[in-house]
Amino acid sequence: MVNMLRKFNYAKIIKFCLFLLNIIAVNFLHAQEPSVALSNGAAESTALEISREVTARQRDIENMQGVLGVYDAALIEAYSDFAGFYMELEDYSNAVYLYNQALQISRINTGLYSEQQLPIIEALIDNNGKLEEWPEVDDLHQLNYHISSRLYDFSDSEYLTAVEDFGGWKLRVVRENLLDLNGRRLIGTAEDLSEFYKMVIESAEQQVDIKPERLLKMVYGKTETDLTLARSIAATPYSSFEGTASRYVPQIRCQTARNSQGQAVRNCFTVQVENPRYRLSQRDAKRIILKRYNGEITRSIERLHYIMDNNSGLTNGERQQLEIRIVELASESEQLLRSASRTRLF
Repeated sequence: MVNMLRKFNYAKIIKFCLFLLNIIAVNFLHAQEPSVALSNGAAESTALEISREVTARQRDIENMQGVLGVYDAALIEAYSDFAGFYMELEDYSNAVYLYNQALQISRINTGLYSEQQLPIIEALIDNNGKLEEWPEVDDLHQLNYHISSRLYDFSDSEYLTAVEDFGGWKLRVVRENLLDLNGRRLIGTAEDLSEFYKMVIESAEQQVDIKPERLLKMVYGKTETDLTLARSIAATPYSSFEGTASRYVPQIRCQTARNSQGQAVRNCFTVQVENPRYRLSQRDAKRIILKRYNGEITRSIERLHYIMDNNSGLTNGERQQLEIRIVELASESEQLLRSASRTRLF
């Protein structure tokens, strides 16, 4: 009986506790209802304000088109401001559309190559990047560099900045394969980037107005590109390379058979067989290519030494960082050559 009473009391206590918890929960929800209502009201008010702003901007552009024409230069700023409004709302698709309209009108009014287009192109790069439209971003980077190369000389800081932006983007493409390229095309992109950096650096070195430290980012970019190529080559088996020797060689084979008269006749014929030297030449081909890019890395290290030794404008911190980078590059270059030598043929 005592046990039964205890169970009964426990049941009542539990039931009472659940009742209290229910009351607390209901009161909490009622307390939250005003703030939820306020939140919903604020959201509706914000949405209404945005809708009115969009309608007003669209009306202004339509009025300008009616009065000035659809290609008037004044529309460049109107479209750009409207695009910036959408960008603040994180509506990147509409921002891209409007910036494209601004770019088209700018090219009509100012020609194919004008400084006015560059901020619009940079905005398009930014917004397309938010949407991860990488082929569009790649085309826009190409266009940005192409226009800058027509507008500025090698000695202009604007040109060097355009080189850094373009090279940095292409290096990211190679590292992250943003354009979903196959192995051969990805290596081809890296090779093109290495040649691009080489051309720009050699041309810039001939300009007396360019300080050596201004080339640091470009030399770093070329070195990182060459390192990426060297790593890829070192990790690729010899069998993937085109050998320097002929893959197949002719070989004469003979066999004896009896003819229709029962006489033994020896017949010889030529067949194509794999050249035993071909596989060795594949290894040589890999070493030649790897040596080429290690040579490019060595030349970049020499440039970094020159910049460090002939520039008094570097701070102690920058000089120390440059020294560390030189040591790292030299060490990795040596390691790549050693690892390639130890790699098995297949």
